[in-house]
Amino acid sequence: MNIILDECTPHIVKKRLRHLAIRTVQEMGWAGVKNGALLKKVEPLFDIFITTDKNLRYQQNLSASKLAFIVLPTNQVPVVAKLIPEIESALATIQAGEFIEISLPPDA
Repeated sequence: MNIILDECTPHIVKKRLRHLAIRTVQEMGWAGVKNGALLKKVEPLFDIFITTDKNLRYQQNLSASKLAFIVLPTNQVPVVAKLIPEIESALATIQAGEFIEISLPPDA
């Protein structure tokens, strides 16, 4: 399972989930690449795309994509840190083409 973090997704996800194969858009040299072009670069190399862009599913036609998408509710590092268990749980069950939105924790 190859995972990529979108440009605005906090890198704490990668740091806390070191046991998983996670890369960032920046590491791939794709910083600044717009969503449509970025998804074309990501799809052949990765299985899961983690983002904070709640509008992605409305801006792009994802119906034919083999990527699985996890959308985080914010890019605030303290909040995302609290969501690591939910992210890991989503990663364990998500299937190709699926879109999972993680909600804000009650104490956020």
